[in-house]
Amino acid sequence: MNNRSGFTLIEVILALSILLVVMMMLANTTGKTVHTTATSSNQQAAIQLAMDRVEQVRTDPNYAGLDSAYARTETSFPTLSGFTRVTSIVRTTSGNNDFKKVTVTVTGPGLLSPVVRTVTVAAP
Repeated sequence: MNNRSGFTLIEVILALSILLVVMMMLANTTGKTVHTTATSSNQQAAIQLAMDRVEQVRTDPNYAGLDSAYARTETSFPTLSGFTRVTSIVRTTSGNNDFKKVTVTVTGPGLLSPVVRTVTVAAP
């Protein structure tokens, strides 16, 4: 009668196989989490760029000068290389109504789709 204690070769191979599968799943999940975090960060930065411009336009008291002050394409953002912010302004007059529709579009690396924010500003 043999009373040896220990693991057989089959038990060791099975344990290592299970450990390998678990480690692969963990690595895959970690990679997805890092990608989601990076994409979220870029998306949040793009939203902030668009909202900053919308707020600037909304608070500017010079209604007549909105076009010359804000309608342009910007690509120079020190901490956000590769991002582009396009501000377009369309004036609409209808009877006694005079307003401008301001659309801000931000594109950049890591964004799934452009971020677009629109605000309508009425003449005082």
